[in-house]
Amino acid sequence: MKIVNQIENRHLAGIKKSSAAFLFGAAACLTPITQIQASSHSDAPLIKLDPQANLTDVYAFIRQRPTGERALVVEVAVRPFSEPGDGVMYDSFSPDALYSIHIANPTTGEEVQRYDFQFSPVSAASGNYKNTDTILRYGRGTEIGPIVNVGDARQNFVQTYNVTSLIRKKRVCLNGSTKLMVPPPNVGNQTTPSYNGDDGAAISGASSRATLDAYTKQTTYDLPTAAVPTGFTVFCGPRDDGFFADTPGIFDLLQSRILDNNGTLADGYGQDGNGVDGFKGFNVLHYGIVIPLTALPSFSYTGALQPASMGVGVYASVSRPTVTLRSSKREEQSGGPFVQVNRMGNPLFNEVLVALAGKDLYNRTSPMGDAKTFATYAQNPEIAVLINAVFGTKFQTTERVDLQAVFIPDVIRVNTTTAAVRVPGEEGFNRLSFIGKDTIANSDGVQIPSGWPNGRRPGDDVVDIALTAVASGPSFTTITVVGDNVPANDQIYNKTFPYLATPHAGPLHSKDSGPNVGF
Repeated sequence: MKIVNQIENRHLAGIKKSSAAFLFGAAACLTPITQIQASSHSDAPLIKLDPQANLTDVYAFIRQRPTGERALVVEVAVRPFSEPGDGVMYDSFSPDALYSIHIANPTTGEEVQRYDFQFSPVSAASGNYKNTDTILRYGRGTEIGPIVNVGDARQNFVQTYNVTSLIRKKRVCLNGSTKLMVPPPNVGNQTTPSYNGDDGAAISGASSRATLDAYTKQTTYDLPTAAVPTGFTVFCGPRDDGFFADTPGIFDLLQSRILDNNGTLADGYGQDGNGVDGFKGFNVLHYGIVIPLTALPSFSYTGALQPASMGVGVYASVSRPTVTLRSSKREEQSGGPFVQVNRMGNPLFNEVLVALAGKDLYNRTSPMGDAKTFATYAQNPEIAVLINAVFGTKFQTTERVDLQAVFIPDVIRVNTTTAAVRVPGEEGFNRLSFIGKDTIANSDGVQIPSGWPNGRRPGDDVVDIALTAVASGPSFTTITVVGDNVPANDQIYNKTFPYLATPHAGPLHSKDSGPNVGF
């Protein structure tokens, strides 16, 4: 059985080689309390117990706004394995959590900007329901029938939120007096028909905002304000889980189906594999923002496949109040400074590289401490040890400076000098990023990856890219392609913000082990 496919570097000839790191070199705004620093669906023991605060994926990439201005798109997924048919309550954002997007120095990991999302209460006494004398949460508000518009008389519970920026210690409510609403989950055709086709299955793949489903379009907000004249765009709500991987096979001590890649890049490597997508059919909660590049700083850093880059680092976090009081006589109350309980930058770092001894600590700390505390996990990847033990390979297991250059500090580095990158469904997009010849020119005319590890797009096959890096580094004289035989998401992504796909419908979705049909 052929485990991996070795490919010479000639198809990368157009990319400038660097050194050893060749491959990866609510109604009114609330005032968040100062935060204390205290692709990862199940990355650490403690956060596994708090799904509403559990980050799954962070995407960050350059696109062009309808006005022609280039912008940084950041989309964050939280609440792994959200069951589409989990009625009658379905999933919503936690009202006492602080969901944050951080813009950071890509070299040091120091935060320079932060965007905080806070959501309204979910209890029946919160005032966010039209009708509490019903068992239905998203239907039967003051009328019975399908929801036509978000927040209409037929939608019972409506969660709202506000977005606050923190830049140079100055806090600004980006939405001002604008009421930002979260669209309903995809309950099904009887309740939320605009998500679905006549067969009841979710329709996705919108090419523009005008072609988004009605609920998503109505809750995608442009936020030009007097304080922020350039404007931002935000969306928060349920989405399809855009991550795809055979994690069930990977964590069963690397079942043989994981690395049985017998094709080549030319003939569609991995397309006919027998991997099982462990995330097929599930949804997530999503919060995201489009930031004009004119509102961002720019830092010089050593980037992927180029000796000098200009751009930013991106990571996400979720924090909770220090104290929560529960009483049998009244609803629980939370207070005190926020404490970070989860964070994520690059996909897979905490989940696949950091050992149990460090996982919970990682989630409590800032990227600024990664070089001291977590670099050893990138330098000495256990995943290489496991692959060698199971398959008899001889991948280098120590002194992996190439992996350290990608993951430390753990922020997604985005080169902000490029044009808009390709996304799935557009000509030239390749799930393997530069390994599949999907590159883009930076401001110096140097071809760099269009996808991860230069940013991360929905559709980037980060598992295959990461495993290929583990197998090929640190020298990368030969690219040894390794993957999990799951080459696509089960739902088609949008080609407009929000780029993550339409959430699956509760009554009609599939979690079987058959092939995914997305691209």
